[in-house]
Amino acid sequence: MCRDCKCSTSVSAPEHTHAHEHEQPRRAEQRTLAVHEHLLARNNHQAEHNRKLFRAKGLLVLNLLSSPGAGKTRLLERTLSDLGQQLRLGVIVGDLQTDNDARRLSDRGAPVVPITTGTVCHLEAEMVARAVEQVDLDALDILIIENVGNLVCPASFDLGEELRVVLLSTTEGEDKPLKYPLAFKTAHVVLLNKIDLAEVAAFDRQAALENIRRIAPQAIVLEVSARTGAGLELWYHYLESRCAEWRISRSAATVLH
Repeated sequence: MCRDCKCSTSVSAPEHTHAHEHEQPRRAEQRTLAVHEHLLARNNHQAEHNRKLFRAKGLLVLNLLSSPGAGKTRLLERTLSDLGQQLRLGVIVGDLQTDNDARRLSDRGAPVVPITTGTVCHLEAEMVARAVEQVDLDALDILIIENVGNLVCPASFDLGEELRVVLLSTTEGEDKPLKYPLAFKTAHVVLLNKIDLAEVAAFDRQAALENIRRIAPQAIVLEVSARTGAGLELWYHYLESRCAEWRISRSAATVLH
């Protein structure tokens, strides 16, 4: 089970064993910790395999996280449409029950692979490894993994990505970084989305930026609206520049080896 929310995962819990009443709390704690350690160790091992594969292909991989409804899919719709002529993009879409988001993206000229997780509220490295078998990685410059809508569990699971992008919308309030610090602490980029709704939502922009900088001083912050397109040119420029830098670094690494 997931260490954060106790959702089901691919790792089975140990069978229950009976014990004397006064021993049960201590044994239960030991069993729980063992499961958590095993789950993350297994995931991290697979994530390293994923990362080696992506690097060998010269592929820049992004893990996109957000709360439900923050605008991940709308952002990807615009990104695939507007940037598809400049970069070869692919998407893996994680969702609990439906492939609705994947179908929304499927007519944008990019390969899209859905992952339906069922009871699991996050993507795991093994799920990503199976999904990429359906994609010609040599035909891509950037692979974007749209994680399940959740800022808790996905933050704990490395998928093999090079960059982690967290999307925060103005309709969620200014204190999201304080409530879900791990997701923001591990972010390379924070996209502040729905800036066109900031005034209607009585969103305190300065407070939000201060909270982001407090929790994630390492992150680049870009203010955008996936609905109107405002600020998206900065997001596209970031992707293009990082992709160019990544190609140069991978080419240099290949020459050295």
